[in-house]
Amino acid sequence: MMDGTVAGGRPEVRLDRSDVGRRVSVRRISELVNDRPVFRDVIGVLARWDDHGLTVVPRTGPEVTFPEDLLVAGKAVPLFPGRRAPLPASSPVELQRIASRGWPAVEQEQLGDWTLRASAGFTRRANSVQTLGDPGLPLPEALDAVQDWYAARGLPAVVEVTTPGSPPDLAAELARLGAEEAPTTVRVAPLAGLVRLGSGHDRVRLARTADAAWLSRYRRVTDDPEVERAAHQVLHGGPSVWFATVPGVPGQPPIAIGRCVIDGPWACFGAIEVAPHARRTGLASTVMAVLAARAAEEGATGAYLQVEAVNTGAIALYDHLGFTTSHTYHYAGLPRR
Repeated sequence: MMDGTVAGGRPEVRLDRSDVGRRVSVRRISELVNDRPVFRDVIGVLARWDDHGLTVVPRTGPEVTFPEDLLVAGKAVPLFPGRRAPLPASSPVELQRIASRGWPAVEQEQLGDWTLRASAGFTRRANSVQTLGDPGLPLPEALDAVQDWYAARGLPAVVEVTTPGSPPDLAAELARLGAEEAPTTVRVAPLAGLVRLGSGHDRVRLARTADAAWLSRYRRVTDDPEVERAAHQVLHGGPSVWFATVPGVPGQPPIAIGRCVIDGPWACFGAIEVAPHARRTGLASTVMAVLAARAAEEGATGAYLQVEAVNTGAIALYDHLGFTTSHTYHYAGLPRR
């Protein structure tokens, strides 16, 4: 129940438009019955507050939108604490499929059990063939088809090889073709432990979309309109997507950003980026904590992320946060035609 009152019991609004992106509790007039107001409370992320009204995204159910003049009381509330639970039981293959849903390619086509993915070259993950299972063709023919498919789109043919999960003789066939490898690990951790990370959680703002400020900190932004459109579609794809921002000086890029996709019991963390001058100050942990709390509020109990084997700094951070390795995969680039 709402307890944002002043002495004497009168409700008080302890929020303003600068609180957009925070977890809040608000009371509003939902209707009039016999000329008397009926009040309703909602707890969730304050997603919008402008001249058209307020929008709150609760843990479950639809968004709640109402005019500002119906707001009776409101305040910011602490992060959802998360509940202690074991890691969800998912095989490497299942987790790779979940990860693909959280970073969905603009174009996808099946080749047997394989999934061909293309997104104007925006990230290897969204521009590679996921090789989980049988392609329905002998491997040499399947890889020929992969090369043709990507060549038709003006993209390099990149194969995602998961261990375990991909055909056991695929790696040898790729080596025979002279494919270059880029190894990546998939790390997992119980979600509840992440919620308690960091400090200064009230600095972090959540949103359903990546606005211009968020994108200004994101390293993969380009000036190519086609890539920009693909990036927008991929970034906003997934079952339940949240973007975190730690604002900096007005007119300058944010100090830190992050992205989280919630898919059932799993929450994927990515795009955790901090301004160079603010690194090693705990901001990455703080961003992850706020995203983790939102994921826990939506029912997730496990966290996962993908980190390239050469990124030793990130690996050290995630080791410190309690992440362990679930499995590995690597990208293998085929010779261009």
